[in-house]
Amino acid sequence: MPESNKSSLDQVIQLLEQTRGLSLEDAELEKLPRSRGILPQLKTLGDILLAHGHQREANTIKDVLTICEQPSDLGGLGLNGDVEPFPAEKESEIVFLVSAWLESLNSADRSRSRQAPLPVRPEGRRGMTLSEKIFALHDVDQKGYVAPGDLIRVDVDWVIASEASWKGMEKTYEGLGRPKIFRNDRFWLAGDHVVDPRITKIPQVKALIDASERAKHVFKMTDYQGMNYTILHTEFYRERAQPGMMIIGSDSHTCSSGALGCLAVGLGAADVTLPLVTGETWFKVPESVNIRLVGEPKPGIGGKDVILYILQQLKRNTVAAERIVEYTGPGLRYLTPDARFAISNMTTELGGITGIFVPDKTTYNFIQKRRLPRHKSSSIYFQPDEDAQYAETHEIDLGNVRSFIAKYPKPDDVVPVPECEGMKLDGCFIGACTTAEEDLILGALVLEQGLKRGIKPVKTGNRKVVPGSLPILRKLRDLGLVDVYEQAGFEIGVPGCSYCVGMSADQAKPGEIWISSQNRNFENRMGKGSIGNLGSAATVAASSFEMKVKDPHELLATIDLDRWDSLRGVSKAPTAESPPTNILYVEPYGTSYAGTEPAEQEVEATSTEEAVNSKDTSASEEILTGKVQRLGDYIDTDALAPAEFLVGSATSEAIGSHCLEYTHPDFRQHAKDGFNIVVAGTAFGCGSSREQAVMALLGTGVKCVIAKSFAFIFQRNMPNLGLLGITVSDESFYKAAVDGADVSINLRTKLIHIDGKSLPFKLSQMERELFEHGGITSAFKKFGNHLFQAMTMPKNFAGVNKPGNPVGPHAGLQW
Repeated sequence: MPESNKSSLDQVIQLLEQTRGLSLEDAELEKLPRSRGILPQLKTLGDILLAHGHQREANTIKDVLTICEQPSDLGGLGLNGDVEPFPAEKESEIVFLVSAWLESLNSADRSRSRQAPLPVRPEGRRGMTLSEKIFALHDVDQKGYVAPGDLIRVDVDWVIASEASWKGMEKTYEGLGRPKIFRNDRFWLAGDHVVDPRITKIPQVKALIDASERAKHVFKMTDYQGMNYTILHTEFYRERAQPGMMIIGSDSHTCSSGALGCLAVGLGAADVTLPLVTGETWFKVPESVNIRLVGEPKPGIGGKDVILYILQQLKRNTVAAERIVEYTGPGLRYLTPDARFAISNMTTELGGITGIFVPDKTTYNFIQKRRLPRHKSSSIYFQPDEDAQYAETHEIDLGNVRSFIAKYPKPDDVVPVPECEGMKLDGCFIGACTTAEEDLILGALVLEQGLKRGIKPVKTGNRKVVPGSLPILRKLRDLGLVDVYEQAGFEIGVPGCSYCVGMSADQAKPGEIWISSQNRNFENRMGKGSIGNLGSAATVAASSFEMKVKDPHELLATIDLDRWDSLRGVSKAPTAESPPTNILYVEPYGTSYAGTEPAEQEVEATSTEEAVNSKDTSASEEILTGKVQRLGDYIDTDALAPAEFLVGSATSEAIGSHCLEYTHPDFRQHAKDGFNIVVAGTAFGCGSSREQAVMALLGTGVKCVIAKSFAFIFQRNMPNLGLLGITVSDESFYKAAVDGADVSINLRTKLIHIDGKSLPFKLSQMERELFEHGGITSAFKKFGNHLFQAMTMPKNFAGVNKPGNPVGPHAGLQW
């Protein structure tokens, strides 16, 4: 019988047999209520499966029923079994969900089995930080320990992406040959960066929507709510991320979920596509920094003001650069999950790889409030050892935090709000992923207090609030707070990045001065030529009445704190410092605890003398030459690949034609003229994870970027896309590397020749191999799903690849 002529129930029964090999006997089929609609039929089918011992399949049917019956603004289909029959498209969606969720069981079966964690730390194992324990848990080799510098393969729990980054991921996926993905139930795709109901008919935007819809059907995604349901990180953190998980996302603010004690790391689109396909990725275990939080914050002070204070005290791209930031200390008990979310979110502005909080009773209670059991049952609670080795430890007193502003264009140029009080504003924006539910509630309460005092909003300027998700918008409506925002002159937007990314319908105009609760205030971030300053939602709300910067303290002081706690669902912070009794902290399982000292670092460069005396003429084939083009510190990806050109630029040449257009307008012509070796300063490539920043450099003809340091994601994006990136700290090189200086780079000897000098540099074989393959897509075509295994296998070290030792097909690779 053709599929179109089969009932929905018959299609489900066929799916059970095709996907899971389960056939129902005729006697059982007769129990199904054929005269009723599909939802009652599925309920009966689930009962039959459970009665016959097929619990996983029965739970899957139950999951589908839950999704069908949930309201659409809570991520479901909003179906009511009492009003069946449903339209054909709804029945098709139900059958699709059954198909996807049954396939998810096969996905789970393919996953690597993991030994149960240990109840106590094994004798002899080195002390580990929280992040090191999560790395050890996910280490494919399951040694039970890791140390900074170790190169490891890790299995991944979740992959997340936006519709904007999926565009690049889909291109990489096509280049890989369209293989199957590893787990269809662990890919979270949200439409937030570009899509907006006002512009969906624009061809480029429609193409992004179509690509996301293709992914849903091709991958049989179990968890897909379409466009403008949530900002990527918001509902993922609220309803999916769990302590102990390894999460990889194609967005620099993936770190937000670290609020819940999971290791959530943003990477570039190509870098994220590989774990989507293989279930694995690689890391060179980074150092960790401990930011120890002490003291108690004042009422009305939330996570945004805390992270702005940390940025003020420690400055971006300093202690956190290329490191993981772990937040510990007795002050944690005063920080809600939403406050922790804001702090983890802006750890990327601090320069950290990710930010992670030690999970505790607050975390546990937050997880237990979730709607679906499957998103509560995989939590693993770790805490750092007392003798964990941190690169640095810094103490932050929460009692010193007040309302702050980060002045344009630097997120660490942070001052107390009164220092900017009276600054005239053209716009006030409350939104973006860093602005959590409790921030939106507090902003409304500040507005409410102003309105009660008779303060009327001036008629000039723009005011907009964008909740992070439809569930949050639903709650704000239920609490009557949407009305408060509207009375205060705010337009209510659909969930999305809005002004924060400035690449959709909402863009500030040239010369406009804004205050925003978003996370970045880089040049042109909110729109070409716009000027953005950062503050908390409360600060933005207080400033919106007169469209002048105003300290919210006076209005915050009049808020009923009991009502504030009730609205956000928070009980009073505990006063006892004893650890919670219902949290079981465990240790990663391992098979060996010998040799737990930090691993040897990558092979050093060949000495200058050895290189000069070398008679190997093959080096001439591995030399890049060019002329220097100098750039400064903190060249960010927003400047390298301006947001307004991302959607319409399909090639490196297209986005390259806009590279540094606003900040260094002569850069592209100089690159064409042969100034194709970029020499820069600190934190090159900081900011967004957009890999188009690397594409832009390639599109201008740049051969290599040499810098004092790179942002973590950008540094990985370069070899993945076939661009050479080299870190050099020797100041004598930078004195010699003036604009126009001739430079040659020897990849074999790892020497840079400039101004008669030969200076060594480090380049891991992983980076070199990816560069020589032309990027990660080409490498995958050669090695397939064993790519990371091949490239992380130690080679050519003492005792390796000697006669009699096993030599694999990739024996030349080393870290």
